[in-house]
Amino acid sequence: MTATAVAIKAANIAAAAALDKLAENVVALDVTEPMPLTDIFLIASGRNERQVMSIADEIEHQMLQNGTKLLRREGKTQGRWILLDFGDLICHVMHEEDRMYYSIERLWMDCPVVKLDAVSEAS
Repeated sequence: MTATAVAIKAANIAAAAALDKLAENVVALDVTEPMPLTDIFLIASGRNERQVMSIADEIEHQMLQNGTKLLRREGKTQGRWILLDFGDLICHVMHEEDRMYYSIERLWMDCPVVKLDAVSEAS
C-alpha cells in the first residue's frame, strides 16, 4: 500500500509552507507500510527555535487555508521539535541540531521518499 493522493497533496502544501519560511532539508517519507495510522511523515529543519515555531505556524496556517484541520500539536512551547498531526500527514519540524541527534530519517530509512513538487522547484 502507498500513500493516498490526498496525503501527497497535503504533503506538498505543507512542504511549500515550510519552504516559504526557509526550512531546510525538507523530506517526505511514505510510512504506510510500517505505520498504519498515517501515510506520510514530512520532516523539515529550522536553524533556531524561533524559525522552527515560524515554520510550524505557517504549515498549520496553510493547511487550514486548504481545508485540512490540525488534529494534534506537540512541542510548540520549546520550539525544538514540533509535531503537527493532520491525520494522513504528520509533520516533524525540528531544530537542525535535534534532527541530527535523533536521526529520524535513519529510523525510517526503509520507507520510500515521496517526491514533493515544492522541493523540486526549490532545488
